[in-house]
Amino acid sequence: MSGILVIAEQRRGELRPVSLELLAAAQGLRRAGDEVAVAILAESPDIFVGSLRLAGADEIVTIKTGAREFDPDTFESAIGALIAQRSPDVVLVAHSVDSFGYAAALAARHGWGFATDVFIAQRIDGELVATRGGYGQKVSVEVDFPGRSTVVLAIRGNVFKPPEQPAEPRITVFDAPAVQSRAVGRNFIELSAGDDVDMTAAEFILTIGRGIGEEAKVPQFRELADAVGATLGCSRPIADAGWLPKSRQVGQSGKTASACKLYVAMGVSGAIQHLAGMKHVSTIVAVNTDAEASIFSVAKYGIVGDIFEIAEELRRLF
Repeated sequence: MSGILVIAEQRRGELRPVSLELLAAAQGLRRAGDEVAVAILAESPDIFVGSLRLAGADEIVTIKTGAREFDPDTFESAIGALIAQRSPDVVLVAHSVDSFGYAAALAARHGWGFATDVFIAQRIDGELVATRGGYGQKVSVEVDFPGRSTVVLAIRGNVFKPPEQPAEPRITVFDAPAVQSRAVGRNFIELSAGDDVDMTAAEFILTIGRGIGEEAKVPQFRELADAVGATLGCSRPIADAGWLPKSRQVGQSGKTASACKLYVAMGVSGAIQHLAGMKHVSTIVAVNTDAEASIFSVAKYGIVGDIFEIAEELRRLF
């Protein structure tokens, strides 16, 4: 059997959004006759079936586990057995903390092809090619897998748009072999982000990047955001420096501007990780002194100019 196998993720009884993004990524890899199966592992996997009944899924495979939450030994054993039975050409997992616990070990043990942080997956002249970041995301690297009958790809989140059209895939139960786990999950500890803003629900975001230069400049952009009715966001360097809470960070390791309709990026260079959090916004306005900044590649409108001068002009209007 060939085809594509998607490994969905759930946490604390909720299907993680990246699961549906994986389903979307699978569509670009389909060949004539290929089917896409989505596997969900959980203590009660049936509760997730309804959320996975979407266009692009031909089959939903439920796998009942003895662990309430993610367990690397359980996942490695169950997924390994499922792949051994079905021999899919491609296995898609999330590039996440969960997959870090089993995917690489699984691929190494069985001699399968493997690539992480993949943001483009395609077939070129019939051969699978994955594109991922390299050298601190300064370049894009294309990886192929000659001689590998099965390839595991860890797909970067916030890249593929999840399908919305409902479907009626067939449901299959897979009985995974019992495994003795080496770890026991006790409970979850919620870490406070120091802010109660929900960037994923904001419809208008004004984001600042390293171009502001110093922390003392943050208040004037906060005032500007308040004046124009925007939610103030930031890129990773600003959050890492502690100038704004992590909850306001937009990007791969931050929040996704999933509900945003207007995104204004001021002093943001446009690193790959940041673009992952806002590239699906319909209207992006970029302001940067560097005409070659990557942010302009996704912006609908761009201004090559000083962010402080532009901010001052906007402030005068409100």
